[in-house]
Amino acid sequence: MSVKLFTNLILLFLLLFSTLLVGCEKDNDKYASTSVSPSSFGNVLIADPHILKHEGFYYMYGTSDVNPDLGIPVYKSTDLINWEGPIGNAGQGYALLEGQSYGDKGFWAPYVLNHNNKFYMFYTANEHIAVATSDSPLGPFIQENKSPLHSEVKEIDPHVFIDEDGKKYLYFVRFDNGNRTYGAELNEDLLSIKENTIVECIRQSQNWEIASGAQWPVTEAPALLKQKDTYYLFYSGNDFRHQGYNVGYATSKSPLGPWTKNPDNPIIPKEKTFPGTAGCEFITNTSGELTMIYHSHASETSVSPRKAVYSKVSFVESESGPDQLKVEEKKELPKLAQ
Repeated sequence: MSVKLFTNLILLFLLLFSTLLVGCEKDNDKYASTSVSPSSFGNVLIADPHILKHEGFYYMYGTSDVNPDLGIPVYKSTDLINWEGPIGNAGQGYALLEGQSYGDKGFWAPYVLNHNNKFYMFYTANEHIAVATSDSPLGPFIQENKSPLHSEVKEIDPHVFIDEDGKKYLYFVRFDNGNRTYGAELNEDLLSIKENTIVECIRQSQNWEIASGAQWPVTEAPALLKQKDTYYLFYSGNDFRHQGYNVGYATSKSPLGPWTKNPDNPIIPKEKTFPGTAGCEFITNTSGELTMIYHSHASETSVSPRKAVYSKVSFVESESGPDQLKVEEKKELPKLAQ
């Protein structure tokens, strides 16, 4: 073998080896970047999930446990099972992005509705409630006047209910010697409250609601359903970090109470692999079945990152009193496309 040929073979080997190393480094970079992605686990990693159905699609919003100070992410599905995202238009897959509306931290617990061809997002930021609007369920949700509903009192966890007579109600939580649930009638613009209608609805009174032993009692994350002529106000009890965080409900013949708590609270069946199940909303699936969407802790030993979970629910007739809502034991996880 000539010296020239031998030299050329050595150079070719070195070139191939260096190319292989570069490829490995690129692959390592790829996995390093995706290892912190919310989609890397295959679950939708949000808390306080809310789902809007619009024109054949489902849109899921929630509190990001990856970066709650960035805004509100949104995911999209056709069947409530398989999801893609985050897919929002505000930037980085978010429907609402910090800087485009009120708040600069702690973007939590959104509620989105479509009214008169405009989308309204009620959300928490800086421990206050604000309302932003958009022409699309994907956002961007913005405020021309970046301000909360009330600047003088801390409020979180908004939920909107529109009754059969067209009246609109906002349910929310105030910090008042604990987290207490309030309700009020909204003005027609959906951007403000009829202040003289604000009333306390739920406070801690059942033992399961303070199983955590915390000195600050919590009844939060309201959601409302109407069954026949009865209003059902759902809420989450306990410190959110406690495994006993769960959902209860109270009933009334009026959208603003007075309320009577269900004696069989809490209602989500306990399961070791799904601790801390609460923060619920409701949606009808593609088969017309009522479904509860909520979140659970990451594991038995870690609260975050919390993940979205859903279970089918149904109303069961009661011999005395209003129908009872029952939650099926089976818990399912929305699947996020990789």
